[in-house]
Amino acid sequence: MSKQQQISPLKNFFAGGFGGVCLVFTGHPLDTIKVRLQTQPKPAPGQPLLYSGTFDCFKKTLIKEGVSGLYRGMVAPIIGVTPMFAVCFFGFGLGKKLQQRSPDDVLSYPQLFVAGMLSGVFTTVIMAPGERIKCLLQIQAASGEVKYTGPMDCVKQLYRESGVRGIYKGTVLTLMRDVPASGMYFMTYTWLKDILTPEGKSPSDLSVPSVLFAGGMAGIFNWAVAIPPDVLKSRFQTGERAPPAGRVGYCNIHFIELSE
Repeated sequence: MSKQQQISPLKNFFAGGFGGVCLVFTGHPLDTIKVRLQTQPKPAPGQPLLYSGTFDCFKKTLIKEGVSGLYRGMVAPIIGVTPMFAVCFFGFGLGKKLQQRSPDDVLSYPQLFVAGMLSGVFTTVIMAPGERIKCLLQIQAASGEVKYTGPMDCVKQLYRESGVRGIYKGTVLTLMRDVPASGMYFMTYTWLKDILTPEGKSPSDLSVPSVLFAGGMAGIFNWAVAIPPDVLKSRFQTGERAPPAGRVGYCNIHFIELSE
């Protein structure tokens, strides 16, 4: 493993914030399609699904709502993504620092995984309410019932109905998604950069296309881990049923109940 470049937590903070804004602008349309596919209602007997797949959802959203329909609920992640990604990179930097006996120590890949997991814990405080608001705004147009006029109205109604607990609905599932997925992302990103780095060179010398390839592939590994709990999270956060007494979480897919 090559020597890892030392980057200050402050630089990680600002780099993560800028990267987060770029991510939302480029990825939100696909996220809207993902959430609508995850939360589409079960059809009546003999009736087809509302969306048969990714391209069908994209086509129907574009025809019915226009390009703006793909960007439903984007304000919430734009507001939250800068501090969220900044805290993510800050948490990763802190996780590495806590495991280093000296600043020059090179961490193993499992240690990088642990550092990445810590970043997932840090981001959940911001991510959970942002995801809750985003998902509700993304699905309401598809359902034909517009309950919330925007992010602030959504927050006000959730708080009025259920208090802070209503805004943070789905926090446990967000942790189940982001902690292992963040660990996988940072570990595979570093691993791929090490593989792509020629012998005798530093990962910081990699070309932009190589860095983009490493980041993109790490994102695939990230979502391979994150998708199952993300499906549960989306359905739980957009469900109307209140959790039964004594339960931390309840989901409208029958096989998940998270006991205290």
